[in-house]
Amino acid sequence: MPDFLLELFSEEIPARMQARASEQLRERLAAAFKERELGFTAVESFVTPRRLTAHVTGLPAEQQARAIEKKGPRVGAPAAALDGFLRANNLASAEALEQRDTGKGVFYFLTETAPGAATIDLLGDVVRTLVAGFDWPKSMRWADGSLRWVRPLRRVLALFDGKTVPGTLPLGGEQGRALAFTDTTSGHRFLSPQLIRVAGFADYRDGLAKAHVVLDAGERRRRIADFLQQAASSLQLGVKEDPGLLDEVTGLVEWPVPLIGTIDAQFMDLPPEVLTTSMRVNQRYFALLTPEGKLANRFVLIANMVTSDGGKTVVAGNERVLRARLADAKFFWEQDKKTGLAAFASKLDQRVFHAKLGTVADRVARLADLARRIAPQVGADAALAERAAQLAKADLSSGMVGEFPELQGLMGRYYALQEGEKPEVADAIRDHYAPQGPNDRCPSAPLSVALALAEKIDALAGFFSIDEKPTGSKDPYALRRAGLGLLRLVQENRLHLGLRPLFDASLKLYPDRPGKGAQDKATVEALLAFLAERLRVSLREEGQDPRLIQAALAVKAEDDFLRLRARVDALAGFIGSESGGALLTAFRRAGNIIRIEEKKDGTLYAPPADPALFENGEEKRLFEALRNVRQEAGKALAKDEFVVAMVQFRELRAPVDDFFNHVTVNCDEPRLRANRLRLLSDVRDIFSTVADFSAIEG
Repeated sequence: MPDFLLELFSEEIPARMQARASEQLRERLAAAFKERELGFTAVESFVTPRRLTAHVTGLPAEQQARAIEKKGPRVGAPAAALDGFLRANNLASAEALEQRDTGKGVFYFLTETAPGAATIDLLGDVVRTLVAGFDWPKSMRWADGSLRWVRPLRRVLALFDGKTVPGTLPLGGEQGRALAFTDTTSGHRFLSPQLIRVAGFADYRDGLAKAHVVLDAGERRRRIADFLQQAASSLQLGVKEDPGLLDEVTGLVEWPVPLIGTIDAQFMDLPPEVLTTSMRVNQRYFALLTPEGKLANRFVLIANMVTSDGGKTVVAGNERVLRARLADAKFFWEQDKKTGLAAFASKLDQRVFHAKLGTVADRVARLADLARRIAPQVGADAALAERAAQLAKADLSSGMVGEFPELQGLMGRYYALQEGEKPEVADAIRDHYAPQGPNDRCPSAPLSVALALAEKIDALAGFFSIDEKPTGSKDPYALRRAGLGLLRLVQENRLHLGLRPLFDASLKLYPDRPGKGAQDKATVEALLAFLAERLRVSLREEGQDPRLIQAALAVKAEDDFLRLRARVDALAGFIGSESGGALLTAFRRAGNIIRIEEKKDGTLYAPPADPALFENGEEKRLFEALRNVRQEAGKALAKDEFVVAMVQFRELRAPVDDFFNHVTVNCDEPRLRANRLRLLSDVRDIFSTVADFSAIEG
């Protein structure tokens, strides 16, 4: 069957936007073909720095004929209404109409068959609609046109079954300029700039390969990774792993060419993070490591060019630029060491953290108070935690962090060690921002944990207090990341930490304001709900049922998220077991009966039941089983042994089943009926000591 090839050729697309653009192209094309009832086998998408390409296979040559249904006036409506409908559809009489009862009356209907259009005639509109509705994080207009795209569009290749799609892509503007659809592309900007005429996808892909363009981003990434390993091995060195940089460089080149450069020896005494940050952020170089894992004085750059001298000029130019940048870094390093952290800290009152939350110096004072409060709860020294907090933000005033913001915290550690601070204090300064993402290392040293918790609690409490909460699409202060980081600190370090008093203490560190008490209480509850939602997100990513956290949360307003997670995990194991599933069914049955009868009678049937009113053994056995399970499960719950508690619940399965099989709850005797309802209410209530099982749907 015919295929469709589309290439949107433009100036360079930012690397960070390419992957999502390729995915969006695939999704939008698939949706466009489904909307036009055009079947297809597959949609592939590709992206390079200068082109966004799609290949659609298995398209039909034309649409299938379609039945089009038109609804006319109601039967019995004035004759003028029917006449108007007939004239609009070129009909002489109502004989071609069908009368159909719609449930809201009988109406006339006309069914016509519309012939399918040729697919090639539909594709022009597909392309124009696609481009007009494409969603870029940032886009631009150029010349006098009104069309927006990430960078100026230069060419639109559109082929169907080897033929150029008729039509143009209007660019807008007073001059009405447009790009005519074409069957040509071009290769590498410098190595193969000439036009290439293509007849299909295979021709297109192979032609680009010959013209120094690797079309597939995955293949480019693999080539670069292989090049890096080969270059490192040739020097008996290793490559410093950096997946993010590898992704970025993949989006910067169409024809990757590896070149090896050298770091000037005079800069090798700089902290290795300074060297790697300068190379990574400013130059996109890959660092190499010695067999001992130390930073080597060599680096690999990936050029987008083959030169006649084997890259010597390119390497020399890059080394020259790197020397200039590292010279600046060395100057800042030497000056910062002379200045010292105390002097840097004294300047923090000149830095605004947030207009409504004070200066960075104000924030440091809050962190010191929080860190001292948290330290005993995580096994850290309170005085050292306060000291680390007082120095944690000092390096923000340093020249090095001013040049390389990515090094905040890291440089603070180096300066603290140089000034004789305890190693654990220096490490806490480095670690207090962590973890900053799912792949970031989570601190485990007690002092680092105390300060990292204080950092996140202060940020969350502060921004929530001024109603700067994340929305569905915006999170300018990275509060979701802070929330997930806080949860990781608690869970990975197995911390039973009550967050409600810590959030409350954090809010009290801000200057008094009208209505603060009531407002703070509401803010704390909003923060706990926010963290619970973040835990739901984590559970969903782990493949666990997020409804379980709702069931666990409903027991009480939980602020110990390690205990909450343990409750959720135990609940998942219990529900997943055979006896747990059966008991859940019994719980629902008991709950439904109680709810219906209480509503009907207008009263609550609260336990306990009266054993003197039991008429048969099944009632007695269930009553005894409930008493025993409540006692044993209560002991386990007091120790947060949720799995043990739920194992005890399994002892209820047989008594509950026997009760439902042999006892009539809604009997004719009112006293017996009320007593049996109280017994069922006890079944419902004992489950609720662990979780709200009604939150778990069947």
